[in-house]
Amino acid sequence: MSVIAPRKALSLGEIAREQGVVIIIALLLLGLSFASDSFLTPRNLLNIFNQSAPLAIMASALTLVIIGGGFDLSTGAIFGVAAVTAGWIAIHVDPYLAIVAGPLIGLVLGTVNGAIITAFGVHSFLVTLATSLVYRGIAILMTDGKLIPVRIAEFAWLGRTKMGMVNVAVIVMLVFMVLMMFLLNRTTFGRAVFAVGGNEEAAILSGIRTRLIKILTFALSGAAAGLAGVITVSRISMAEPQAGAGLEFEAIAAVILGGTSIMGGAGAVWRSVAGVLLMALIGNGFNILNVNPFFKDLTTGVIIVIAVALAASGRRR
Repeated sequence: MSVIAPRKALSLGEIAREQGVVIIIALLLLGLSFASDSFLTPRNLLNIFNQSAPLAIMASALTLVIIGGGFDLSTGAIFGVAAVTAGWIAIHVDPYLAIVAGPLIGLVLGTVNGAIITAFGVHSFLVTLATSLVYRGIAILMTDGKLIPVRIAEFAWLGRTKMGMVNVAVIVMLVFMVLMMFLLNRTTFGRAVFAVGGNEEAAILSGIRTRLIKILTFALSGAAAGLAGVITVSRISMAEPQAGAGLEFEAIAAVILGGTSIMGGAGAVWRSVAGVLLMALIGNGFNILNVNPFFKDLTTGVIIVIAVALAASGRRR
């Protein structure tokens, strides 16, 4: 008769890394609910989800890049290129084509990132830092540095239309998150991403096409940034070349807050989205309580440092 070995209990550090973001969100919800009557209302919570949708989409795909051992600093610039391109197409060609064009442009630019990284063997941090400058320059050249008003109803539905009380953008975000979770956890591609991030040399010896896996993760990250750019332009009816500036750092922060290891090989998409919501809750709660914005950044920064320290300690063990 076979004996089933008891499952090893998780340490406090492991629990903090895997469930810490959920615990902090629960504590924030509880504390802010007592601090303000206007916080825990359907309207306010749905508004938080709606405002967070573009960043959550970017963080979902960026999770795959970081689990695969990469780093993408170009997502904010890709966001800007996709935004101004979609705005131009919506005005001069077709608004529905513009909605499709944004993610496709992001897919192409992300693929370029992956191709350069794998072809020359340069670290993704340096490559995407360089391409972010190139892509941002392209966005500025395309618009001559000017804003593009996009007041077209057929285009605005993506960012403004609601189904019941829920914005279409939130539904798109949830669908995209589920898709990334499926790819990561239920497909051969997802298992390869974990393998490449955990030990690339072992993955190569196992027959995994590591270069292709890396290119695909960066392509998905670019497509997500393009989709996020289209949603934002659709919502505010304005495309600008500087759109998305700094979003890459917010997305990376959310992924790290979600417990994804910056060394690669470990992480979860849903926790990255939870990291986005945590940052949004901090900002929303501090706004409601009329707290100095400095403390919002300070609080977020301290939480990120703790998350990185926990991830690093777990990797050493």
